Amino acid sequence: MKTEPTIRRTARVLLMDEMDRVLLFQGQDPTNPSDIYWCPVGGGIEPGESPEDAARREVKEETGLTDFDLGRHVWNRQDKYSFNGKNYQVSETWFLSRTSSFEIDTTALFGLERVSFVQYRWWTQAELDATSELMTPRELARLLKDLMLNGAPEAPLELGFQIPQ
Repeated sequence: MKTEPTIRRTARVLLMDEMDRVLLFQGQDPTNPSDIYWCPVGGGIEPGESPEDAARREVKEETGLTDFDLGRHVWNRQDKYSFNGKNYQVSETWFLSRTSSFEIDTTALFGLERVSFVQYRWWTQAELDATSELMTPRELARLLKDLMLNGAPEAPLELGFQIPQ
């Protein structure tokens, strides 16, 4: 019997440093250790929380960074995936935030994040273009290159559902 997916609203932040590197976390599904992917900072929007407030909270929890400008809302994305034995349908709000490079502090990670986040690193555009590793979203390299060349769009781009590769 197929279960209905859990509906989840999330906020994601493309943290870019002064060298145009983006901070990504490598995640791993605890119930499927071969399911490994890279994703930007972010997570679920709590009840009563705005996407902007959730984005700021997630940056603080996942990186320790508290003094930063959230930046522009650049994308909206819909996706479906399975994680930790559950199916999800997510509606994501994406922000582009510029910051100076800083030392990442993951001590505020808790629960499932502590288990599922394997590592983090700053990625250059060239590294994103060359990698065969799974990125979230899958076409992150192309989308990020467009942001760097053209700047943030006047209105957020609607990315729609991702197509599995």
